[in-house]
Amino acid sequence: MSLNPSTFLNQERNQKLKRNFECLKNSQQQTASSLQDNPLQNLQLASWEVLEKAQKSGRSKCPRCGSSRMFYCYSCYVPVETVPTKEIPVVKLPLKIDVIKHPNETDGKSTAVHAKLLAPEDVTIYTYPCIPDYEEKRHEIALIFPGPNSISVKDIILHLEKNVSCGSDDDSSSEPFLKKAKIETKEDRNLSECKSNSRSEDTVLKRVIFIDSTWNQTNKIITDERLQGLLQIELKTRKTCFWRQQKGKPDTYLSTIEAIYYFLVDYHQEVLKESYKGHYDNLLFFFSFMYTLIKNAKNSAGKE
Repeated sequence: MSLNPSTFLNQERNQKLKRNFECLKNSQQQTASSLQDNPLQNLQLASWEVLEKAQKSGRSKCPRCGSSRMFYCYSCYVPVETVPTKEIPVVKLPLKIDVIKHPNETDGKSTAVHAKLLAPEDVTIYTYPCIPDYEEKRHEIALIFPGPNSISVKDIILHLEKNVSCGSDDDSSSEPFLKKAKIETKEDRNLSECKSNSRSEDTVLKRVIFIDSTWNQTNKIITDERLQGLLQIELKTRKTCFWRQQKGKPDTYLSTIEAIYYFLVDYHQEVLKESYKGHYDNLLFFFSFMYTLIKNAKNSAGKE
């Protein structure tokens, strides 16, 4: 039985399409699996070469206190001698970050130091009960912590605009209505621009606070009277990659550096209204390297 040439070509074309579809499907599954295995692999990071060399040479001295450390000193917040500061990326943040660390939080296990190392001009770490006085500027400060009154990052502008509107001393509504159109002078325009710029400044956060502790230790800090009345922000649900996951807690409990990073990514897109192009990825410079090291070690040991 002979096949019609056109029929044969259609069958061959269909088989080719089917094979292409299967290849694409397998490729997508492999990509999804790869992302699941290492969700940090698409970050735009500086070269790890300096960390790889330091890892091979072993522990080194802290240039300040002389303690033996790996990669950085978690007490002095500086890289060790085998990790030149000039080879560590510096990240510029759109606002200031205060980290309040629980006194019982083990320094060597905390990831908050990563933020201080990589954004030294914008990050300050305090050990509780040492907390700055936020009273006079609480209208431009937010606390990153879930709660019944917390808002999402995308609602920050709306919340701040509402506060500015409610707290405005502008009594222009009491002025008599003028029938004749007012001719705007150059001085009027300059004044209007100044008011506009001032209002824009009032609707942008200047500082955010993160608590660095286990979830079981947070209550002592979060109930401190000095943090009461601050705007509270709750982050989107994301899975942690932290290798020291808290016992009995879900994998949505982020490490401090993850929380800082994800907040900034959301803030950049939702509040600054700018396209995100890896601006803060290097905040995970140390974290992602250590995650990869530990994951590879587990794979080699057959613990995965």
